[in-house]
Amino acid sequence: MASKSSAAAGNRPQGKAASPSLASARRVIQIEIDALGALGDRLDRSFEQAVDAIVGCEGRVVVTGMGKSGQICRKIAATLASTGTSAFFLHAAEASHGDLGMFARGDVCLAISNSGTTQELLSLLPSVKRLRIPLIAITGGARSPLARDADVVLDISIEQEACPMGLAPTASTTVTLALGDALAVAVLEQRGFSERDFALLHPGGALGAKLLRVADVMHADSEVPCVAQDLPVRRTLDVMTEGKMGVAAVVAPDGKLVGVITDGDVRRGVMGSDGFVDLTAAAVMSTGPKTVAASALAAEALAIMEEHSITSLFIVDAETHKPLGIVHLHDLLKAGIA
Repeated sequence: MASKSSAAAGNRPQGKAASPSLASARRVIQIEIDALGALGDRLDRSFEQAVDAIVGCEGRVVVTGMGKSGQICRKIAATLASTGTSAFFLHAAEASHGDLGMFARGDVCLAISNSGTTQELLSLLPSVKRLRIPLIAITGGARSPLARDADVVLDISIEQEACPMGLAPTASTTVTLALGDALAVAVLEQRGFSERDFALLHPGGALGAKLLRVADVMHADSEVPCVAQDLPVRRTLDVMTEGKMGVAAVVAPDGKLVGVITDGDVRRGVMGSDGFVDLTAAAVMSTGPKTVAASALAAEALAIMEEHSITSLFIVDAETHKPLGIVHLHDLLKAGIA
């Protein structure tokens, strides 16, 4: 099987040089690849110190910068926030005109400037120092004023920008973005940030919906409609009506789930027996109810419902088999699963 690179090469016109635009694109990409490789090789104890500072932050991570660096700051702050770290972007110029109040003791400042000489950023440092806020500098200027005042310096220096004039931030912003991603991922791993945590921070997104667990959407405790085996059907119907899910769990004296009664069971019972309402729940219930674990993905619950053409699933304790909760198809619809 041909590799991707060889397959791509097969799409190029044979015996013909690449067009100027393709040659330029490949040059830019290679320059940025080289810059990223150098960044990876350069990471050291300073990176670990930066991660420790963010993990230990009791307040928020304030990510600040100007210009193109400021745009990268926004992305880094958003990535940190979506992976469990309270973070926000502070425009360095706006901070100097009233927004310095966003800083508070317990915060960590992540300041980004390729040159390390951005005046708007440097004007914030006295306030950062006064509040004793740890300062992490991401800069290509190892001897810059920003680096000198920082508690931790992360070096993003590059050999060259991809811009042929060396003016437009290109390779420098790429390595800054990659370093921000590396920080966010290292922090989430150190914190043990889980798929469930991610889902809880993305309740309205498709990614979050895919990662929701049954425990996140199920009804529990008093919302679980349960009846004893010997309860008359007449009273069982009251429990089902109050539960508003069209189903009730039938439990043994020890609390173990032994069956379910659905609206369908009721209809079939009424049609098949004149004395139906005088029967007990055990005489009407369906045995072998389908269940799902609380830790299962909500999408798994939906798959079970679709496979068996049912609208509710009970969640039971793995050891005792006692009902812990119930999840209805409507719950999955509201959560965006279905």
